[in-house]
Amino acid sequence: MSRPARAAIALGSNLGDRHEHLRAGRAAIGALPGTRLLAATGVEETPPLGGLEQPAYLNQMVLVETVLSPHDLLRALQAIETANGRERRAHWGSRTLDLDVVRYDGLVLTTTELTLPHPGVATRDFWQRELAELAPHDG
Repeated sequence: MSRPARAAIALGSNLGDRHEHLRAGRAAIGALPGTRLLAATGVEETPPLGGLEQPAYLNQMVLVETVLSPHDLLRALQAIETANGRERRAHWGSRTLDLDVVRYDGLVLTTTELTLPHPGVATRDFWQRELAELAPHDG
């Protein structure tokens, strides 16, 4: 078995019981095979991205240690989203739970399914704040 990787995963929700969706997302991420939740940031409310008229988001980021590959982690996160009522209707649309792999160790990767680090890091100041909050736990 290879050395576990450290991954930062962003959670967002702007439909239904947003706090409960984030809680369920954290629990499901921590229960993934070969994955351990190391730290979680505080929850922050932010305006929606993408210019669509929709409710504000609650956002949070978690740091995990995982033996899952980046693509396996992404597929597992998409399954968690679906299990929590996520419907993929419109790009930038409202969602019960949105989970993004923001970074995976120091890996730089671009495939049709996954770009690492996530391209949104450069433009999302709340993600930058959350990564800074996780930094002391990422030793």
